[in-house]
Order: sequence, then structure tokens, then C-alpha cells
Amino acid sequence: MLTALVLICSVVITPDLQACSGENAQSVIRVPTDDGSPVACLLHGQAYLAETEIGQDLAADERVKVVCAPSQRAAAMVSRANPGARSIR
Repeated sequence: MLTALVLICSVVITPDLQACSGENAQSVIRVPTDDGSPVACLLHGQAYLAETEIGQDLAADERVKVVCAPSQRAAAMVSRANPGARSIR
């Protein structure tokens, strides 16, 4: 099963969105549902973000990256997230 992690990074810190990771993200959101398909995982990640206050209040210099990972790996990524990041788990 796959879990979506939604990373919100600042273009000031990570101008290249590919470099956006849990370690440098301003916010890390772990979607509470698991999916069997990568497409469903990405769509659920986007939809979940849209429902949150964080998703509705994105700043002009913030970019969103949705990462789908096996559920155990996603949990490990959240635990290593930037300690200063806002986090919804």
C-alpha cells in the first residue's frame, strides 16, 4: 500500500522542486489513508491538501510536492521531517 506525503517547500530555500524533501519542507502532511495505485495516491494527496487550512493559505513563494511511498517508508520520512515544520499526521 502507498501513503501520500504532501510537502510544502519555499522557493527561497529550495528553488528546485525536485530538491524539496521532508528535511527542508516547511510543512509535512501525511494523508491518513493508503492507496493501492500511484495515481489514486497522488489524487488523494492533492485532495487532502485542498481540504486543510495549510492548503488554503499557501503563500506565493510556496510550492507543493506530493510523494507516494510505501506506508512504512512514509512513516519513517515523517519521523525524519524538519523539526521546525508544521506537521499533520
